[in-house]
Amino acid sequence: MEKAPAKKAVKTDLKSKIISGYIKHVLENGKEPVSVFKFAKDLKMKEEEFYNYFTSFEAIKSAVWAQLFENTIVNIESQEVFKEYSAREKLLGFLFTWVEELKKNRSYLLSIYKDQKSMDKFLPMEVKVFKSKFKDFANEIILEGKETEEIANRPVISDRYDDALWFQVWFVFQFWLKDASPAFEKTDAAIEKSVNLAFDLMGKSALDTFIDFAKFLYQNK
Repeated sequence: MEKAPAKKAVKTDLKSKIISGYIKHVLENGKEPVSVFKFAKDLKMKEEEFYNYFTSFEAIKSAVWAQLFENTIVNIESQEVFKEYSAREKLLGFLFTWVEELKKNRSYLLSIYKDQKSMDKFLPMEVKVFKSKFKDFANEIILEGKETEEIANRPVISDRYDDALWFQVWFVFQFWLKDASPAFEKTDAAIEKSVNLAFDLMGKSALDTFIDFAKFLYQNK
């Protein structure tokens, strides 16, 4: 009974070792390892051990993104006040915390993505796991926002709110990659402005109020 936790710890350590080893290699060499065989050898492990955790270098890159998401969630959910936040505040909290996680890996992320000109049109394959996890999180926020009427429930359009929030996240990442301001002050401003715009658009607008009133007048002729 006491050996199971030790095995799990070893498994976690090896997985982390592979991820950190991959990041270190990219930073020191400016490119991926030439082969899994060579990479595993450098880590003093057998190639088959590598395949117990990852099937390719792309899978490692995907794991880095998943780790960025999980670390962000653990951080924000450890704050008792987060539960009391409005939907808007929860997204702001996520993005500000996520950027702090990005900073810890900035050199690696710049090495991989700085020169990818097509990221605004084509999402890198390894980011798709992160996107899926974020959209699940976003839908929880949206549901809460609808319940509190912070977010308007509109036919058809409501089904795309999670895409709108994902747009905020990917916009922030690309902005942050190019940001050269002290302490990334411009990224902080971009987060606030983009999130406020998104929630203003998703919220109950003057047009919604007018339509509601027009419906009321029509139904009470």
